[in-house]
Amino acid sequence: MSKKTYYLSKYALSQGINRVEVTEQWRDQSGVERVYALWYQCSFVLGKEIHESEESAKAAAHVARKKRIASLKRQIAKLEAMTFLEAMTF
Repeated sequence: MSKKTYYLSKYALSQGINRVEVTEQWRDQSGVERVYALWYQCSFVLGKEIHESEESAKAAAHVARKKRIASLKRQIAKLEAMTFLEAMTF
C-alpha cells in the first residue's frame, strides 16, 4: 500500500486532530479494519480513532467532547453531593 493521508481523532481532546500518513491497512481477527501510522508506530481502528476525511474526524472529536463534558458534569455532581461528618479522633 502506498502512503495515504488519514486524520487521527483519538487524541483530539488533548492534541487536536492530527494528519498522519498510513503505510498499512488490514482487518484484524475480529474483522475490525485497522491502519498502521508510522509516526505513532501503532495501529488505529479505522472509523473510530482514525478517519479517511477531516470532516468525519471532526465529527468524532465533537462526540468525544460531548461525552467528556457529560462525564465531568457527573463528576461535579458527585463532588457537590458529598457531605463530611465530624472529624473523629484516634
